[in-house]
Amino acid sequence: MKLFGPIALTALLCLPLAIHAQSSYPNKPIRMIVPLAAGSAVDNAARLVTQKMGESMGQGIAVENIAGSAGVIGAERLARATPDGYTIGGFNDSVLTMVPHLMAKMPWNALTDFAPVSLVGTIEWGLVVKADSPYRSLADFTAAAKAAPGKLNYGSGGNGSPQHIGMALILDRAQINLMHVPYKGATPAAVAVAAGEVDVSMQGLGTVTSLIQGGKLRLLAVSTPQRLNQYPNVPTFHESGMANFTFNSWFAMVAPAGTPPAIIERLNREVRSAVEDPVTRDKLLAIGVTPRGTSAADFGAATKAQYELYRKVIQDKGISAD
Repeated sequence: MKLFGPIALTALLCLPLAIHAQSSYPNKPIRMIVPLAAGSAVDNAARLVTQKMGESMGQGIAVENIAGSAGVIGAERLARATPDGYTIGGFNDSVLTMVPHLMAKMPWNALTDFAPVSLVGTIEWGLVVKADSPYRSLADFTAAAKAAPGKLNYGSGGNGSPQHIGMALILDRAQINLMHVPYKGATPAAVAVAAGEVDVSMQGLGTVTSLIQGGKLRLLAVSTPQRLNQYPNVPTFHESGMANFTFNSWFAMVAPAGTPPAIIERLNREVRSAVEDPVTRDKLLAIGVTPRGTSAADFGAATKAQYELYRKVIQDKGISAD
């Protein structure tokens, strides 16, 4: 009696090899694609977390920045990578939950082409001006903007970027009108504020911490529910008169769809261990990233919820990447 055909027999013979490959994972260096420019909050956090993960896993994790088109190019590279755990992604929420609603045509699907691994950390945000700016509070700035509609401007990381969307929400709440000046990334926009090219920018604190500490930028308000330990003298937007206004972003780890569950579980375990390490936690907090760590399932559910939230915001406000 013929029990197995050639294809079935081949699959059975390969099964032990596949199981061994997963159980011995990782046995070579891992590459993490960050679809954003070097120096961004996500890039800085990725380097801290992957360093700790690499020490624990016994293999180096090299961070590769593939910026361009609001993260679409780097994310496409990950979507097309072999799902074997040796190419992973360090994404921000914009790539997965904002960008898909800003582009007329996408080369990948945010909800089906990537396997969630874990939320790594949230990136707290704040409104920054040049250090010697005449504006010393949110109230100062909004008063000046109302006195001269359209005369002041703000910088962002590009049309449809988180800086653009975050600032659009502020303008709506404050009922002010500013000129939008898009740059090619969050870091160039922050530097532009420090240089006096633009008046203000809404930024992830991980991107602007060094500029604040270096005396180049002044932080007017933070968009968190409570004041941050790192900036105890900086009020929240709520305290500054914009009731219940909050805004943040996050850094997460993903893998190509089809990555074996055992590898996803190992990566998840290593992420959570890394962010629980006291030294790594302190370093993340120092650059404006609040360490998190979740199950892959919880992160996947949260991504879907935020995907729908931003779809509505972007459509209602008519924001586009063009």
